[in-house]
Amino acid sequence: MATDHIRYDVLARDALRGVLRKVLTDAAAHGLPGEHHFFITFVSKAEGVKLSPRLLAQYPEEMTIILQHQFWDLTVLEDRFEVGLSFGGIPERLVVPFSAIKSFLDPSVKFGLQFDTSDVAEVPSETLPAAPAPSAVSVPAPATETAEATDEPTPPSQGGAEVVRLDRFRKK
Repeated sequence: MATDHIRYDVLARDALRGVLRKVLTDAAAHGLPGEHHFFITFVSKAEGVKLSPRLLAQYPEEMTIILQHQFWDLTVLEDRFEVGLSFGGIPERLVVPFSAIKSFLDPSVKFGLQFDTSDVAEVPSETLPAAPAPSAVSVPAPATETAEATDEPTPPSQGGAEVVRLDRFRKK
């Protein structure tokens, strides 16, 4: 078999991460339209992820967050997003690099993406800096533009929606 010097797999992965970046950027600017909401699963100890020690202890391998009703200060950068969420009534600020994301799901339209994170570098938990909690002056987004996080997030595979594979839409 010939060697793939172009690395189509990396190009496709980066393009799909671009879709995720665009969707989150739109949500940050305009809120979530209609019934849209997102399940985002990421590697907890991936390089660049910032979680409080409490959340890291509770979700040492991976974590799924739900952006739906109660989130604030969603900021999307080229390589990561940051968001404020409440876990058990305690406000937290999460920083998640796009490279740490394992899956993205919008169950309202049964759309999902899965990413291979086998090449994601993990850092020892003791070196992870805690993400600062939002300040008291932080203003939550209106209820129609917000998201929720629960203490026990439901993994996308249990949400009843299916992951859409692009091959399904290709002409044969």
